[in-house]
Amino acid sequence: MPPTVPAPISLAPRVVVFDYGEVISRPPSDADRAALVARAGVDADRFWPAYWAHREALDQGTASIAEYWSAVAAEVGAQWNDLDVHELWAIDHRGWLSVDGGTLRVLHALADGGTRLALLSNAGADFSGWLRWGSFGPLFERVFVSGELGMVKPNAEIYEHVIDELGIAPGELVFIDNKSENVEGARAVGGDGHVFTDAAALEAWLRELAA
Repeated sequence: MPPTVPAPISLAPRVVVFDYGEVISRPPSDADRAALVARAGVDADRFWPAYWAHREALDQGTASIAEYWSAVAAEVGAQWNDLDVHELWAIDHRGWLSVDGGTLRVLHALADGGTRLALLSNAGADFSGWLRWGSFGPLFERVFVSGELGMVKPNAEIYEHVIDELGIAPGELVFIDNKSENVEGARAVGGDGHVFTDAAALEAWLRELAA
């Protein structure tokens, strides 16, 4: 039988704000990662450090897709033309387009409980359509994408922006992220948070918070 949505979780007046990557989405699969490295034509040990080293500029919207891949190429000593970049972008982008069924069950339980929900992701502006208009988009009151805002987690300004836009007090922010430094960023401005490891632990934490 298909999984059922768990009992509602009500946290009003608090707003639960979710990260996307590796919380709502699954991480890119081994096959996704292998396909990207193969297309890059670079040894994985050189490729991945360069891939992540330049990611913040892409996520903050200060580097375009082409500029990002140019920076990666320069670091690994590759010479990618425009067509290479289009294909690298497509493979990389596709790897992040997934959903975790367990997390979605928790999201629906929160929504069924009348809990306000929002999304805050460190991501390039090219992800905004998927995040806003994907099937899970209507669950969120607001979707905040770092590449559109020119701000990134864990800097205080992005959490303060979210708090202001949602019209809540800092203590009403509950932030869910798989990176501890991002959760600590939310706590630093007066919110609360949970470091995501899996949906079961998240649900247990939220139900304890709601009790």
